[in-house]
Amino acid sequence: MGYSIANFTLKQTQIAKRMTVKSTREQQIKQSWEANADAWTRAIDQNQIESRRAATDEAIVQAVLRCRPRRVLDVGCGEGWLARALANRGVQVVGVDGSPALVDRACEKGNGCFRAIGYDEIIADPAILGQSYDGIVCNFSLLGEEIGDLLRSLRQAIVSDGHLLIQTVHPFTACQQQPYIDGWKTETFDNFGGDFREPMPWYFRTVSSWFQQVSEAGWRLCKFEEPIHPQTKIPLSMLMICQ
Repeated sequence: MGYSIANFTLKQTQIAKRMTVKSTREQQIKQSWEANADAWTRAIDQNQIESRRAATDEAIVQAVLRCRPRRVLDVGCGEGWLARALANRGVQVVGVDGSPALVDRACEKGNGCFRAIGYDEIIADPAILGQSYDGIVCNFSLLGEEIGDLLRSLRQAIVSDGHLLIQTVHPFTACQQQPYIDGWKTETFDNFGGDFREPMPWYFRTVSSWFQQVSEAGWRLCKFEEPIHPQTKIPLSMLMICQ
């Protein structure tokens, strides 16, 4: 009996530590975006991110347009480049982001509706997003470990035949020489140019883990794309189109 109690206590302690680590890293993600809002906006304005120039920006824009949405929710909109690109093509877009600093930059640039709404707020009350959408986009914006509750909440904000589009780093490319297992990594922004003030933790997932997260949240994967670099032919991202 003593062993069982001790074992239970140890397990509970380990769970508590893990929850503390996750909470701390999730908070660090938010702090990083706040601290780096100006540097990130300059990097986007000056087209400094090579993978975006090569393939990933155009990939997500064209994927959304192929779904023919009338009203799109851009989740984790950042400084609003995607919302503006879609608005310029006649799509009505609402952009939301948990970083007030980035939302301020998006509002300054105009050509869209932008709101500072955190993922925890969406999870608590999806109605905060307003009327339903026929397209929801998460473009390199699912960076934390716990995304299942958010994905489930987004189902309540989409019409029955609407599409969820998720673009993220390609796991095979992002893994490099490290073990191919789920876990936290750190983005230093060294390759993005500009004066980035704080590194950012982000949670790496394998391809199968991404598919599992999407499926368990009640989404059906309809199409899977792998935008590649036109010269090197290396995959730059993976793009999931779901219903």
